[in-house]
Amino acid sequence: MKLRYGLGLAFLSTLVAGAALAEGDLRTRAKGLFEPVPASVATLAGERVTPEKVSLGAMLFFDQRLSENEDLSCNRCHNLGMGGVAGQSAVSGHLGELGGRNVLTVYNAVFNKSQYWDGRSEGLKEQAAASVMANPHALLKARGGPMLGSAAELVLTRQHAVERFKAIPGYAEPFKKAFPGEAEPITYDNIARAIAHFETTLITPDAPFDLWLKGDDKALTDEQKQGLALFIDKGCAGCHNGVNVGGGGYARFGVVQNPGPQYLPPDDAGRAFITKSPADKYVFKIPGLRNVELTGPYFHSGDAEDLTTIIRVMGTSQLGVKLTDDEIGKIEAFLKSLTGKPPRIVLPILPPTVHVSPTQK
Repeated sequence: MKLRYGLGLAFLSTLVAGAALAEGDLRTRAKGLFEPVPASVATLAGERVTPEKVSLGAMLFFDQRLSENEDLSCNRCHNLGMGGVAGQSAVSGHLGELGGRNVLTVYNAVFNKSQYWDGRSEGLKEQAAASVMANPHALLKARGGPMLGSAAELVLTRQHAVERFKAIPGYAEPFKKAFPGEAEPITYDNIARAIAHFETTLITPDAPFDLWLKGDDKALTDEQKQGLALFIDKGCAGCHNGVNVGGGGYARFGVVQNPGPQYLPPDDAGRAFITKSPADKYVFKIPGLRNVELTGPYFHSGDAEDLTTIIRVMGTSQLGVKLTDDEIGKIEAFLKSLTGKPPRIVLPILPPTVHVSPTQK
């Protein structure tokens, strides 16, 4: 009886040791591909992120006066209460025109190599400036086709933006604090810089996957760990890697098999619109998958409504594999472990517009 009991304990110990070794091996592989989201970002393009710039940027992010008609804000398309996206496949811009591409999330965008689906803006400052200046009619004419996704945006000229915010007395002090030592702190470049600095705070650390990467074995369920192993073994991590689990490069949509016009509209040439190179036709930025369960609908067309669909389509179109329902379910479980803790956003109190009557001029 003692011998049989002793053999049972030895067998159990062997199983436990084997499971620990397997988990350690998976974590080692994962650490070679992914990084946890940091608690904060200290610099942006070599410039120190300061509370004053962040505070001003938050004001501008929520201020509808950044749009020509004073009816749209950055938060309109990048709704911070809805995963940093619009929550719909197309949104209307300055003149009510619908964009032709799905809006990418602003959360964790600081970790992306470039911004927009076609990568036409390198950093957050350039993206903020491009969004305010976007001229949908010029882009439509240049492209010769449907509206570029987030091109239908705020449409406020540089000069008009500066004039408008200089005319709001309550903005003078926040700009002066954010950009001390500058003779004219209210400039178009500083508007974009401030918004970009605010966006560096829109990061979501401490996702279950991050905690597991740091050594907490219980942070992921067995199903999520199996999904992670499939995500790596099937080839998903070949593109979706790094801090943002994507966002680090570009890829052709339909490497192995065209996903069809529903998901790949033939009149949207992707990055080729920017580079003018035929080799970039249907090439798009690889989106980050952080908080992906919150950022639907999916794909640049916005025509995929759920994670099951995008996993199945990506399997066939990008990897050339037909995933089983069980595999899809496990990968989806893993993707849900990428949902982190959003920052606490305090809605800023914006300074009022001061209207001057004709008799006061």
